[in-house]
Amino acid sequence: MGGVRYCVLGSTQAHTAEGSVVVGGPRVRALLTVLAVRAGRAVPVGVLVDEVWGAGAEPPADAVAALQALVGRLRKALGHERVESTDGGYRLAAEPDDVDAHRFTRLAAEGVRELDAGRPGRAAALLDEALALWKGPALADLPDRAAEAARWEARRLDARRAGFAAGLALGEAAAVLPELAALCAEHPLDEPLQALRIRALRDTGRPSEALAAYEEVRRGLADRLGADPSPELRALHAELLAEPAPGPTPAPTRPSAPVSGNLRARLTSFVGREDDISALQDALATERLVTLLGPGGAGKTRLSQEAAERAAAGGAWPDGVWLAELAPVTDPEAVTEAVLGALGARETVLFGAGAEEFRLGEDPLDRLVEQCAGRRLLLLLDNCEHLVAAAAELTALLLARCPGVTVLATSREPLGVPGEVLRPLGPLPEETALRLFAERGAAARPGFTVDDDRAAAAEIVRRLDGLPLAIELAAARLRMLTPRQIADRLDDRFRLLTSGARTVL
Repeated sequence: MGGVRYCVLGSTQAHTAEGSVVVGGPRVRALLTVLAVRAGRAVPVGVLVDEVWGAGAEPPADAVAALQALVGRLRKALGHERVESTDGGYRLAAEPDDVDAHRFTRLAAEGVRELDAGRPGRAAALLDEALALWKGPALADLPDRAAEAARWEARRLDARRAGFAAGLALGEAAAVLPELAALCAEHPLDEPLQALRIRALRDTGRPSEALAAYEEVRRGLADRLGADPSPELRALHAELLAEPAPGPTPAPTRPSAPVSGNLRARLTSFVGREDDISALQDALATERLVTLLGPGGAGKTRLSQEAAERAAAGGAWPDGVWLAELAPVTDPEAVTEAVLGALGARETVLFGAGAEEFRLGEDPLDRLVEQCAGRRLLLLLDNCEHLVAAAAELTALLLARCPGVTVLATSREPLGVPGEVLRPLGPLPEETALRLFAERGAAARPGFTVDDDRAAAAEIVRRLDGLPLAIELAAARLRMLTPRQIADRLDDRFRLLTSGARTVL
């Protein structure tokens, strides 16, 4: 008898080596769901009748005969030998691992054990395999699925938490943070999940945002449950408070006064581009929409933040500089929510009796205009190219309805909004590129200078077209390779440059 795989984490399906099996109508799929969840175990007729018809429907007068008819149809689809008659019931002739729900349970449990044993790489692989089995809502074809499906959804959430924990243990905080933040928005009172988000913010060099996230959770627990944070969260908060604040950057042109908003402290010095920064500052002083154009890796994100912070230091935007990172956003309809999140406006969804009901009925664009109206701020829309139409529509609306808002966008193509000023960004000059390679190389290998092999260093920056991101990634490889070895391996540059970087977009 050939093997059959059964799926109940989504619509109920059966698959053989030859392909999918046509199971039948809703009642037949409900019957298969009940049997598959109890694979290899006898299920009494009474239980089958109750679950196949559900509390909302009246079983037929002769429920036993109706059930026998459904069993006959299921046997016709799967094969008679796969649905066995037992004393007072029926049994699906299958091993638990033939059913995706039980396979998920096994893989998730193994993943958690590996995580507890200090093997996050193996744990992440097992948990990814487990979560990939989900194709939709659990037990979707059961008439009364709510209670049982909720138990499976809770197990899925446990597995996702463990997967995020494995990612943090592997140093992949930047990679897991967008999905983790989205899940936290769905579960604002899940303290273990919120603790993972706070840790991810800390691990990506955003301690102030981590502290703000803790305060958000603390207020939510107090307002909605009248409770204090758990000991785990309080201990994490204490760790954040005990960590030293970032030291002053050595760049002499950085502003001395703090700028309000959500710009993160940069972890490395800024090299070169002084003329580009001055030109951007001049444009932002007179124009309301400036778009910084350039290819991927040209340094648009870093340059835009440096220019915005320096321009804001003079007090041009008393309500701050706010960065909306669009790179993780894939749905054009989610752009407005991403900007609301950057401005901190989504917090209103989490707090106060009835807040959800009030906010859910509002248009996100109206909420965004309400958030920005009457304020003087600079909005930095970063990485617009894959959402250029949605970014353009949102920008045009904001500029029209919020006269105090200025927009600085980074993109590989113009937004095409009336009044847009374009600032193209070219490659670094060779001397500046060499200085960047030298600074990042010294961080990767203490004592390194380009004079160790100036010819190889010059070849590296030329072959990388003066792109800052590529140069920084090449410098990071100096931990293990010499400049000449790096230059000789640049024919396979993608593998060489990205194999050691977990946080490259």
